[in-house]
Amino acid sequence: MKFLLPILLVCASLSPVFSQTNKRPNIIFIMSDDHAYQAISAYDKRLISTPNIDRIAKNGILFTNASVTNSICAPSRATILTGKHSHLNGKVDNHFPFDTTNITFPQILKANGYQTAMFGKLHFGNSPKGFDQFKILPDQGNYYNPDFITKKEGNIKVNGYVTDIITDMTLDWLKQERSANKPFMLMYLHKAPHRSWLMAERHLDEMTQKNYPEPKTLFDDYSGRTAPAKEAEMNILTSMSWAGDNKVYPATMDSLKIPEIGFDKRRFAAEMGRLNPSQKANFERVYDRINAEFKKAYPSMTEQDKMRWKFQRYMQDYLGTIRAVDENVGRLLDYLEANKLMENTIIVYTSDQGFYLGEHGWFDKRFIYDESFKTPLMVSWPKHIKPGQKSDALVQNLDFAQTFLDAAGIPAPKDMQGQSLIPLMTGKAWSRDAVYYHYYEYPAEHMVNRHYAIVTKKYKLIHYYFSADTWELIDREKDPLELKNVYNDPAYASIRKTLHRQLEALRVKYKDNSTISNGYIDRFLNDAADGKVFGVPKAKAAEMKAKRK
Repeated sequence: MKFLLPILLVCASLSPVFSQTNKRPNIIFIMSDDHAYQAISAYDKRLISTPNIDRIAKNGILFTNASVTNSICAPSRATILTGKHSHLNGKVDNHFPFDTTNITFPQILKANGYQTAMFGKLHFGNSPKGFDQFKILPDQGNYYNPDFITKKEGNIKVNGYVTDIITDMTLDWLKQERSANKPFMLMYLHKAPHRSWLMAERHLDEMTQKNYPEPKTLFDDYSGRTAPAKEAEMNILTSMSWAGDNKVYPATMDSLKIPEIGFDKRRFAAEMGRLNPSQKANFERVYDRINAEFKKAYPSMTEQDKMRWKFQRYMQDYLGTIRAVDENVGRLLDYLEANKLMENTIIVYTSDQGFYLGEHGWFDKRFIYDESFKTPLMVSWPKHIKPGQKSDALVQNLDFAQTFLDAAGIPAPKDMQGQSLIPLMTGKAWSRDAVYYHYYEYPAEHMVNRHYAIVTKKYKLIHYYFSADTWELIDREKDPLELKNVYNDPAYASIRKTLHRQLEALRVKYKDNSTISNGYIDRFLNDAADGKVFGVPKAKAAEMKAKRK
């Protein structure tokens, strides 16, 4: 906390543009959970129309090369709040706790006169620091009739659909608690479209009737890359659950002798158990039809037929949850326009990472391949950002903290590792030729091996370093589907050498190294061997621990 005292003095030395409190911009940070850029029509119109989210891009700038430093929920959020890579903020995966001694950008904004609020999904910690008001979901939260942890009311349960409720809370704060005499920073954080994809009742009939184009790599056999791609447990056919994910009733599974995948029936029962009688009747009206059709079709389905069926069910439910997100973003934007709050407000729309929508046969995230590594990002700020821009700059979630502080005229702490996007967004000089990525959560759910990498606009150099010790080199221009590892191709020898040198320089710059990585592995395996890691068998962890010795 010793850092906060000098922060309180920063207002006296603000740049001239922001020297008067009423000239400092408001900041609204909108983030969804697992929202793939492919599922936003500003990026790709093939799957869904998102006219309200697209409004932000039309009024400002759309980033086509935005990415994350670690593609998994809680670590991404920790990086956003601290402006530091996972290995420094301590939140390397969903298992290890967030180091609460970290100073976050909301704390700094609040100490410098901003009114701050957070509504929705934080995913870690029950008392976010630096907020005048918050109402957050515990852990993952629920789609229907969710519980909330609040700053002023204790723990509450709210009836309704989570996306609508989070928006109601956000609008209520803007109407009733926002001070007209202070700039504000508002974090509006959606649960959707996180697994298990329960859409709003109003979208059930429409969305469950749709058919979607299959990605070119739906039946990827992973033969062009190293072992981690094939060993991952993210395949829609073999790893996506029939009941918990695709809403096949447990009774239907039993009648067809379909074996469970993971916590299949329990996940389904937990979600359905939260529905009130009216909500349950609406779901059963639609899913009874789907289950009846499935029971007739299943006995004659080939493995490819099953994959295609599960893909369509996945798309219907996943994209169905996004319909409500887009509608509610529209509610917020309409309020801002009606109340003349647009002009001096920075509005950001992003996700905590990308997501696979059948590419490589996968769902989920974690890998550094584009669909999970890249994340949607659009920013509007009237009179500062020229509308209708697109940028392919290599920006990351690491940059948000410094961007917001820069916009407010507040110097960023020296230990933040990002780069303010304000110059880039306002037409001034900005440069970065490569970004760094590091994923840690293994062995665990989905079994994606630990890896770190450098990414440039042209290439990715990836090192898988735990159960495998292998390298991949992807030519992003010649191989946009990322199907071929050219690491050992003699034609890339010079490029490989240059990328290795650049990667080592980035690891030094961001203060990452093998000693830190090995420390996290040892801590993880110790906890897993003691039964403290969800989904990791104690015996398997003990075996891995013994091998490392």
